[in-house]
Amino acid sequence: MPPVIALTGGIGSGKSTVAAILGELGAAIIDTDEIAHRLTAPGQPGACAIGERFGAGYLREDGALDRDRMRQLVFSDPAAKKNLEAILHPMIRAEVSAAVRAARAPYVVIVVPLLIETGAYRDLAQRILVVDCSEQQQLARVMQRSGFTAEAAQAIMASQASRAERLAHAHDVVSNETGLTALRAEVVALHGRYLELAKQGSGAGQIRHPP
Repeated sequence: MPPVIALTGGIGSGKSTVAAILGELGAAIIDTDEIAHRLTAPGQPGACAIGERFGAGYLREDGALDRDRMRQLVFSDPAAKKNLEAILHPMIRAEVSAAVRAARAPYVVIVVPLLIETGAYRDLAQRILVVDCSEQQQLARVMQRSGFTAEAAQAIMASQASRAERLAHAHDVVSNETGLTALRAEVVALHGRYLELAKQGSGAGQIRHPP
Protein backbone atom coordinates (compact mmCIF):
# COMPACT_ATOMS: atom_id res chain seq x y z
CA MET A 1 0.00 0.00 0.00
CA PRO A 2 1.35 3.50 -0.79
CA PRO A 3 2.28 5.89 2.03
CA VAL A 4 -0.65 7.82 3.48
CA ILE A 5 -0.39 11.48 4.47
CA ALA A 6 -3.04 13.14 6.66
CA LEU A 7 -3.45 16.77 5.59
CA THR A 8 -5.02 19.25 7.98
CA GLY A 9 -5.14 22.93 8.89
CA GLY A 10 -7.46 25.50 10.34
CA ILE A 11 -10.40 26.93 8.45
CA GLY A 12 -9.19 29.28 5.71
CA SER A 13 -5.63 27.98 5.84
CA GLY A 14 -5.63 26.69 2.26
CA LYS A 15 -6.02 22.92 2.70
CA SER A 16 -8.01 22.50 -0.51
CA THR A 17 -5.46 24.48 -2.53
CA VAL A 18 -2.57 22.38 -1.25
CA ALA A 19 -4.51 19.16 -1.86
CA ALA A 20 -5.33 20.28 -5.40
CA ILE A 21 -1.66 20.95 -6.17
CA LEU A 22 -0.62 17.58 -4.76
CA GLY A 23 -3.33 15.95 -6.85
CA GLU A 24 -2.03 17.67 -9.98
CA LEU A 25 1.43 16.31 -9.17
CA GLY A 26 0.12 12.74 -8.98
CA ALA A 27 -1.02 12.07 -5.42
CA ALA A 28 -4.32 10.32 -4.74
CA ILE A 29 -6.50 12.82 -2.86
CA ILE A 30 -9.26 11.66 -0.52
CA ASP A 31 -11.19 14.63 0.88
CA THR A 32 -13.36 13.80 3.88
CA ASP A 33 -15.40 16.98 3.43
CA GLU A 34 -16.21 16.04 -0.16
CA ILE A 35 -17.28 12.58 1.01
CA ALA A 36 -19.47 14.14 3.70
CA HIS A 37 -21.12 16.41 1.13
CA ARG A 38 -21.78 13.45 -1.13
CA LEU A 39 -23.27 11.39 1.70
CA THR A 40 -25.60 14.24 2.69
CA ALA A 41 -26.85 14.97 -0.85
CA PRO A 42 -30.50 14.31 -1.71
CA GLY A 43 -31.46 10.68 -1.21
CA GLN A 44 -28.04 9.64 0.09
CA PRO A 45 -27.59 7.52 3.24
CA GLY A 46 -26.25 10.32 5.41
CA ALA A 47 -29.07 12.72 4.58
CA CYS A 48 -31.69 10.03 5.13
CA ALA A 49 -30.23 9.04 8.51
CA ILE A 50 -30.00 12.68 9.62
CA GLY A 51 -33.64 13.24 8.66
CA GLU A 52 -34.67 10.23 10.73
CA ARG A 53 -32.57 11.27 13.75
CA PHE A 54 -33.10 15.05 13.76
CA GLY A 55 -36.30 15.48 11.78
CA ALA A 56 -37.12 16.68 8.29
CA GLY A 57 -36.57 20.27 9.39
CA TYR A 58 -32.83 19.68 9.10
CA LEU A 59 -33.14 18.75 5.45
CA ARG A 60 -33.70 21.12 2.55
CA GLU A 61 -36.73 20.76 0.30
CA ASP A 62 -34.70 18.64 -2.10
CA GLY A 63 -33.76 16.21 0.69
CA ALA A 64 -30.16 17.33 1.16
CA LEU A 65 -28.78 18.26 4.56
CA ASP A 66 -29.49 21.87 5.54
CA ARG A 67 -25.89 22.59 6.47
CA ASP A 68 -26.49 26.09 7.84
CA ARG A 69 -29.22 24.97 10.22
CA MET A 70 -27.25 21.91 11.32
CA ARG A 71 -24.14 24.04 11.91
CA GLN A 72 -26.13 26.31 14.21
CA LEU A 73 -27.45 23.32 16.14
CA VAL A 74 -24.15 21.54 16.70
CA PHE A 75 -22.40 24.73 17.78
CA SER A 76 -24.97 25.21 20.54
CA ASP A 77 -25.69 21.57 21.47
CA PRO A 78 -22.79 19.17 22.18
CA ALA A 79 -25.17 16.19 22.31
CA ALA A 80 -26.46 16.99 18.83
CA LYS A 81 -22.90 17.20 17.59
CA LYS A 82 -22.16 13.72 18.96
CA ASN A 83 -25.31 12.35 17.37
CA LEU A 84 -24.37 13.83 14.00
CA GLU A 85 -20.85 12.43 14.26
CA ALA A 86 -22.22 9.01 15.19
CA ILE A 87 -24.19 9.01 11.94
CA LEU A 88 -21.61 10.38 9.53
CA HIS A 89 -18.20 9.37 10.83
CA PRO A 90 -18.59 5.61 10.28
CA MET A 91 -19.93 6.21 6.77
CA ILE A 92 -17.08 8.56 5.90
CA ARG A 93 -14.51 6.22 7.45
CA ALA A 94 -15.75 3.30 5.35
CA GLU A 95 -15.41 5.31 2.14
CA VAL A 96 -11.97 6.60 3.09
CA SER A 97 -10.71 3.10 3.90
CA ALA A 98 -12.01 1.76 0.60
CA ALA A 99 -10.41 4.65 -1.33
CA VAL A 100 -7.04 4.09 0.38
CA ARG A 101 -7.13 0.40 -0.51
CA ALA A 102 -8.00 1.21 -4.11
CA ALA A 103 -5.36 3.92 -4.57
CA ARG A 104 -2.71 3.30 -7.20
CA ALA A 105 -0.81 6.59 -6.86
CA PRO A 106 2.72 6.88 -5.38
CA TYR A 107 1.16 8.18 -2.16
CA VAL A 108 -2.25 9.04 -0.73
CA VAL A 109 -3.37 12.30 0.91
CA ILE A 110 -6.40 12.21 3.21
CA VAL A 111 -7.72 15.73 3.81
CA VAL A 112 -9.09 15.84 7.37
CA PRO A 113 -9.98 19.35 8.60
CA LEU A 114 -10.45 18.26 12.25
CA LEU A 115 -7.63 15.72 12.39
CA ILE A 116 -6.05 17.16 15.55
CA GLU A 117 -9.37 17.67 17.30
CA THR A 118 -10.77 14.19 16.65
CA GLY A 119 -7.70 12.02 16.08
CA ALA A 120 -9.58 10.42 13.18
CA TYR A 121 -7.60 8.63 10.45
CA ARG A 122 -4.29 8.92 12.25
CA ASP A 123 -4.15 5.13 12.39
CA LEU A 124 -4.20 5.09 8.57
CA ALA A 125 -1.49 7.69 8.05
CA GLN A 126 2.28 7.72 8.33
CA ARG A 127 2.68 11.51 8.44
CA ILE A 128 0.71 14.64 9.31
CA LEU A 129 0.93 17.61 6.95
CA VAL A 130 -0.25 20.94 8.36
CA VAL A 131 -1.14 23.87 6.11
CA ASP A 132 -0.27 26.89 8.21
CA CYS A 133 -0.99 30.61 8.15
CA SER A 134 -1.57 33.36 10.66
CA GLU A 135 -4.89 33.68 12.42
CA GLN A 136 -5.31 37.10 10.79
CA GLN A 137 -4.99 35.47 7.38
CA GLN A 138 -7.49 32.78 8.35
CA LEU A 139 -10.02 35.36 9.50
CA ALA A 140 -9.72 37.47 6.36
CA ARG A 141 -10.02 34.48 4.04
CA VAL A 142 -13.03 33.00 5.80
CA MET A 143 -14.87 36.31 5.78
CA GLN A 144 -14.11 36.85 2.09
CA ARG A 145 -14.78 33.28 0.97
CA SER A 146 -17.88 32.44 3.00
CA GLY A 147 -19.32 35.87 3.73
CA PHE A 148 -19.19 35.24 7.47
CA THR A 149 -19.05 38.09 9.95
CA ALA A 150 -15.85 38.44 11.95
CA GLU A 151 -17.69 37.10 14.99
CA ALA A 152 -18.94 34.01 13.17
CA ALA A 153 -15.51 33.29 11.68
CA GLN A 154 -13.82 33.74 15.06
CA ALA A 155 -16.33 31.38 16.68
CA ILE A 156 -15.44 28.64 14.18
CA MET A 157 -11.72 29.24 14.69
CA ALA A 158 -12.16 29.11 18.47
CA SER A 159 -13.87 25.71 18.18
CA GLN A 160 -10.84 24.26 16.37
CA ALA A 161 -7.39 23.35 17.62
CA SER A 162 -5.05 26.28 18.01
CA ARG A 163 -2.31 27.04 15.53
CA ALA A 164 0.28 25.95 18.09
CA GLU A 165 -1.51 22.64 18.69
CA ARG A 166 -1.60 21.83 14.98
CA LEU A 167 2.08 22.66 14.53
CA ALA A 168 3.02 20.52 17.54
CA HIS A 169 1.56 17.48 15.77
CA ALA A 170 3.04 18.18 12.33
CA HIS A 171 5.65 16.12 10.57
CA ASP A 172 5.51 18.50 7.62
CA VAL A 173 4.38 22.14 7.39
CA VAL A 174 3.46 24.20 4.34
CA SER A 175 3.21 27.96 4.90
CA ASN A 176 0.40 29.70 3.04
CA GLU A 177 1.18 33.31 3.84
CA THR A 178 2.61 34.91 0.70
CA GLY A 179 0.55 33.83 -2.29
CA LEU A 180 0.03 30.98 -4.69
CA THR A 181 3.44 31.09 -6.39
CA ALA A 182 5.34 30.61 -3.15
CA LEU A 183 2.83 28.04 -1.94
CA ARG A 184 3.15 25.98 -5.11
CA ALA A 185 6.96 25.99 -4.83
CA GLU A 186 6.73 24.65 -1.28
CA VAL A 187 4.25 21.97 -2.28
CA VAL A 188 6.33 20.85 -5.26
CA ALA A 189 9.34 20.43 -2.96
CA LEU A 190 7.22 18.50 -0.48
CA HIS A 191 5.94 16.26 -3.28
CA GLY A 192 9.53 15.31 -4.03
CA ARG A 193 10.08 14.29 -0.42
CA TYR A 194 6.90 12.21 -0.45
CA LEU A 195 8.05 10.41 -3.60
CA GLU A 196 11.24 9.53 -1.73
CA LEU A 197 9.14 8.28 1.18
CA ALA A 198 7.20 6.11 -1.26
CA LYS A 199 10.43 4.60 -2.56
CA GLN A 200 11.50 3.76 1.01
CA GLY A 201 8.22 1.96 1.69
CA SER A 202 4.95 2.90 3.35
CA GLY A 203 6.24 2.09 6.83
CA ALA A 204 8.77 4.92 6.79
CA GLY A 205 8.23 7.81 9.17
CA GLN A 206 5.41 6.35 11.23
CA ILE A 207 3.18 8.89 12.89
CA ARG A 208 4.06 9.92 16.43
CA HIS A 209 1.29 10.33 18.97
CA PRO A 210 2.04 13.19 21.39
CA PRO A 211 1.32 12.54 25.06
